[in-house]
Parts: sequence; C-alpha cells; structure tokens
Amino acid sequence: MAVKIVAENINIMSKTYGPAMKNRDPKPIQELAVKLTGNGADLLDLNLGPARKNGPEMMDWLVRTVQEVTDLPLYLDTTNVSAIEAGLKAYKPKKGPAVINSISAVQEQMEKEFPLVKEYDCEFVGLMYSKEGIPRDENERGVLASEMMMKMDEFGLPLEKAWFDPVVIPVSSQQIPLQGCTNFIGMVKDIAPGSKTTCGLSNVSNGAPGKLRPILNQTYMALLINLGLYGAIVDGLDMEMNAFCKDKRQDVIDLVGKVLREEEVDKSSLSEEEMKYYKSARVLLNKVLYSDSWLDL
Repeated sequence: MAVKIVAENINIMSKTYGPAMKNRDPKPIQELAVKLTGNGADLLDLNLGPARKNGPEMMDWLVRTVQEVTDLPLYLDTTNVSAIEAGLKAYKPKKGPAVINSISAVQEQMEKEFPLVKEYDCEFVGLMYSKEGIPRDENERGVLASEMMMKMDEFGLPLEKAWFDPVVIPVSSQQIPLQGCTNFIGMVKDIAPGSKTTCGLSNVSNGAPGKLRPILNQTYMALLINLGLYGAIVDGLDMEMNAFCKDKRQDVIDLVGKVLREEEVDKSSLSEEEMKYYKSARVLLNKVLYSDSWLDL
C-alpha cells in the first residue's frame, strides 16, 4: 500500500522559504507548493516552529497563500496554539481535513487542543511524548497511546482523527531504543483500529554521515511499509524516497520484509544495491551493531 507523502519543505527554518514567510512574499512559497504537488505529495506540512511573534497572522497568511495554488490537505505545524487555530479558521477542506502537527500525550496539551480538533473537524498527529520525555520502548508508547485514546473519548473524537507518531530516534546513537519506534508502528492497528500512523522518518539517520543518510532513510521506510505505515513526513523533493512511498521499489520492500520476518535470504543472489539494503535493514533491526562502516563489513 502506498504511503502518504507529507512534504516537509515549507519550513520557517529554510534559508529560502523562511524569509519569504517573514516578508509575506508568496511567490517562492507558491512555486514550491506547486512543485511538491506535481512531485506526488499527498499533504503539505506548514512548519512555523514556535511562531512566538505574529504566529496567528503568519499562519493565516501561509494557509491562504498555499491554498491558492494547491488543493492538497495541510499539516499545521507549530507549538503556538493560537496560530494553529488561526490556520484552522483560514483552511478550506478541498481534498480532506487539515491535520494539527502535533499534540503530545501531555494532559494539558490534549485538553487545550482536542477542542480544536472537535470544533474544526480536523485530524491530528498524536505524538508519543509525555512529560517524562520519549518512551523507552513500544510498551510505554502503547500506554501513552491508550491515555490519548481515553482523552479522545472524553471529547467524542473517533480514532480515525488520530495519526500516531512514535517519535523516531537516531539509529546511530539509540539503536536499541529505536526498536520501540519500529515495533510500535506494527502495534497501532491492533491497539487503535481505524487510526493512522506517521513519523518524521529522516530522524532515523540523524548523526550518520551525510552520504549514508539516504540508504538508512530508504531502508527504514521499507521496514515501516512492511509494518503498515500510513504516512510519513519526508523531503517532498526527494524523488528516490518518493519511489518508495509510491510502491515503485517493491523489490526492496520485499527484501527488507524478509529481514524483518527473519526469513532466509540467499545473499549470494543479491546485487550490490540489494546487499546495501539488506545490510542496512539488519542494522536498523539491531541484528548488527551500528557503525559508520556497516556497508563495508
């Protein structure tokens, strides 16, 4: 099943698009939105960061600006709740509801933002993060998801509104804890039927050498596809990743699935490219200790 591409490129931290947002210059942003749409993005993430200064006005402007040139649904990405509400007020649901990115499993935040989900009939990313920080494994993530579902029930929100995000962590420094993120994706369909799963996929390769990040990202995408991932926040200009999301690399997805399920793989039959994915899958699944030279071993 194809994975929904949530293009992460419209970001206040960008050297090109950040100034355009601050100066209310629509041209660069609209050109990017058109390109991302043409590349096959399914949703666009509008990331304003904290947006402490003029956040509501900026989000209102950004939503209107992007929706002038694309019908794609939007992720509204900021920690400024007032800016989120301003974006929801401005948003027109042409091809689907807006999505709040994100609401953590902290009681105060859920109580503050779930009413917005209800009032504006939108969806939200449920971040598996609490006051104690990032969970240690899939079971702790499951507990947070259960707490979030109980709070959703209080507000009359169906599970279909939620996109559960495990908070992906880097394999280079947290190889064992990463397994909790991976396993959680596979659990969601059982503990929260009808909900969706998503993640900031490129976090998995943070800390790895730049030339090795693409193979880690692509292999992790293939792993999560095997586990039923619904959507991922990725670089919408990365056409290699786009191919994975659009089911154009089923060969790699199948190979990585065999590693995931611990099926026998005839390594002598693998091409040089296939061997790279095979080795990377073993690293991501903690079957081989991570090192920057894992492809050479």
